[in-house]
Amino acid sequence: MARSGVKQFEEFFEKIIFWGRWVQAPMYLGLLFGSFMYLYKFFEELYHLYDGVVSYTEAQVMLGILGLVDISMVMNLIVMVIVGGYSIFTSKIDVDHHEDKPQWLEDLDAGKLKIKLASSLASISGVHLLKTFIDVRGARDMEGNEGIVVEIAIHLTFIVSALLLAYTEKIQHSYHGHGAAEGGDSH
Repeated sequence: MARSGVKQFEEFFEKIIFWGRWVQAPMYLGLLFGSFMYLYKFFEELYHLYDGVVSYTEAQVMLGILGLVDISMVMNLIVMVIVGGYSIFTSKIDVDHHEDKPQWLEDLDAGKLKIKLASSLASISGVHLLKTFIDVRGARDMEGNEGIVVEIAIHLTFIVSALLLAYTEKIQHSYHGHGAAEGGDSH
């Protein structure tokens, strides 16, 4: 009898732990709320760009547009975290037959999500670096050459991290695929 009491406690405890994944759901809602605030900033920047376009130089217009691209890319990152994180770690989102299902959700797992996020961070960093290069005179006045070197180092770190994550994921999938191809299923 004591064994069944221990087993019941273990099952109850495991149910609580499994339920714990729902603790993340409010964070995803918070990120969704944050994305609406960022949407406001996008339209604010668009308005400032529109308002000053006549007096801006080509470089200033390009910097303004790159700012809009930057906001858009950060929004994409937020969507990946919300949708990908929720569907991987909290609960499956049933959109398999929805006509608007994003392609990047196909066969998404934690490893692929990490690669997508790291690639997005490298892309966002690249936009920031491009903005710095376009406005290099202003950047030197404000930060000096050290600031540009630091931005390049950060960007390269993001690129190397994304490549290492992708390589690690490839190794893991080829290892698992190799065992399955030989009939070495360990289940």
